[in-house]
Amino acid sequence: MENQEDNKYLGEEKISKLLLKFSIPCILSLLITSLYNIVDQIFIGNSELGYLGNAATTIVFPITIISVAFAWCFGDGAAAFISLCQGRKDTKNAHKAVGNSILVTFIISILFVILGFIFMEKLLFLFGASSETIGLAKDYFTIILSAIPIYMLGNTMSAIIRADGSPAFSMSATLAGAITNIILDPVFIFGLKWGIQGAAWATIIGQILTFIISVIYFFRTKTFRLCLDSFKMDIKLFSNVIKLGVSTFITQMSIVIISLVCNIMLSKYGAMSKYGADIPIAVIGICMKVFTIVINIIVGIILGAQPILGYNYGAKKYDRVRKTFKTVLLSTIVIGLISTLIFESCPQVIIRIFGTESELYMEFAVMTFRIFLMFITFTCIIKMSSIFFQAVGKPLKSAIVSLTRDIICFVPLVIILPNFLGVQGALWAAPIADAIGIIVTSILVIAFFRKLGSEKTKENDIKTAIKPSKSGVIITISREHGSQGKYIGELVSKKLNIPYYYKEMTAIAAKESGLDKEFVSDINYNADRLYNLYMSTSPVQYAIQAQEKVIKKIAENGSCVIVGRASDYVLRDNKNLLRIFIYAPKEYRVSKIMEMYKDSKKDAIKNLEKSDKARASYYRMVSGKDFGKLQNYDLCIDSSIGAEKTANIICEYVKNI
Repeated sequence: MENQEDNKYLGEEKISKLLLKFSIPCILSLLITSLYNIVDQIFIGNSELGYLGNAATTIVFPITIISVAFAWCFGDGAAAFISLCQGRKDTKNAHKAVGNSILVTFIISILFVILGFIFMEKLLFLFGASSETIGLAKDYFTIILSAIPIYMLGNTMSAIIRADGSPAFSMSATLAGAITNIILDPVFIFGLKWGIQGAAWATIIGQILTFIISVIYFFRTKTFRLCLDSFKMDIKLFSNVIKLGVSTFITQMSIVIISLVCNIMLSKYGAMSKYGADIPIAVIGICMKVFTIVINIIVGIILGAQPILGYNYGAKKYDRVRKTFKTVLLSTIVIGLISTLIFESCPQVIIRIFGTESELYMEFAVMTFRIFLMFITFTCIIKMSSIFFQAVGKPLKSAIVSLTRDIICFVPLVIILPNFLGVQGALWAAPIADAIGIIVTSILVIAFFRKLGSEKTKENDIKTAIKPSKSGVIITISREHGSQGKYIGELVSKKLNIPYYYKEMTAIAAKESGLDKEFVSDINYNADRLYNLYMSTSPVQYAIQAQEKVIKKIAENGSCVIVGRASDYVLRDNKNLLRIFIYAPKEYRVSKIMEMYKDSKKDAIKNLEKSDKARASYYRMVSGKDFGKLQNYDLCIDSSIGAEKTANIICEYVKNI
């Protein structure tokens, strides 16, 4: 995570300059990945294998995506966990997250190989193989499957390397593999005449090179060091890694579902048409790879915009959020329209890159590009908007936008339409899904921007300066909702004549970081909503970082009372720290909530449960530990004895230490 001065730069520098700085590396990295996926089909299509060879690789592709889904889940989950560990200066758990992720990836990959060989034919037929392509698909898949452990481990390690602060190294490792694949493909396919097996060997040799380069990196990591203990399974820790990576897994598995259903329907209804089962499978594979190149350019632009959007949203600089969105949207529309123009006016030019075939093949290919990619501009806007919502801390809206187009609309349509339109029906599923998806996306985006900035910021007279103090004990108070922890903290500060920080803390953090005071304050309250996705978004991380820095500055200033914000964990290395936990029976807390907020008993119970859950989620995100475990504190007090008595006990304890 960057320091706060660098973060402020996101709120002040020219947006076009920031976008160029952040987006270009993202675009290049994603295009390298696309290159890896597409190069085999170019050489195979131009060999004697022709479209049957391309059909075979298209059949195998979604099966390999399943392996990538697991690898990226563990890799991205570990990467997110490392980033959180870096924020809380936790060196103890980072290496364990990495070691556990690598170990589980290896175990899953071995299971994948075993199951793949046992059920190979069934899997290939399920994903669209015919009697014409099954032999080629088996030849290709056998070699690819043998190297799946290398492939999966390479993908897991790549994500971890990026999180360790070396994205350029990660990209170089992938690029080295891609270039090797490009060089070896013509040598093996044309020179040695190994056919589709040559393409597979070129692919796995590239993967092996990427893996070796990645392994070398792990001997010189920046933020963690692997040891034997790193690979000792910690189920609780690894469950957090999986939670952080599950969104990536869902995204990749949605690609598998789309590919599976599409292949099945094209194969089934293609066999009933003049095109046969294999031409539609071969063509859709090429179409999807070309489609991915365009989408990855858009994704690269919006991923580059993420830190800009995240910081300015947290700072409530809504004009900059709007301007960044408009700039990205305009870029997306321009790229989408150029792509549409090419796909509609001269698809033959692109199709011929993958080999020249029969008139029947070309007829279906042209039809596929013109129908399937008809509304690619809409698809680009949908993908861009989904990542935009994630960038501004709205994971639910992000999921709705993404799933509406891909799962809710496309999958049912690709199953239903061929019953009425034959094989063409599977193609029309894409533009119809795009049309429905863009309507839903537009409604959510327009509603978001109409609401953005409409609420008035509540100004108050909270002082935003660290108060003068004297050397002495730093008292942190964690508390259950309704236990009167805030009030007890104020009493203690008055009795000991030392500064008190609660709302003041977030005000100072907002002032120093440039973030908005209400946004910083509300994070704890919102922490229970889609916990893992919400708390891992960039605006939330900026705010957490700002608060932690301020808590440390307050503690350096001298003796004080700090309430909440996981301050006991943030200051865990302070030798003058006294960690206090205030709790009380549920009925007592409910009565206090009813008294303070004039709630009914039912509302008070709901309020209590919601607030306690939010505090626990926030504490878990910051510390990686469970909230309210009594053994983690120096003094735990049941406040049902009364606020005054509780404060007196704390003061007496302080005087005697």
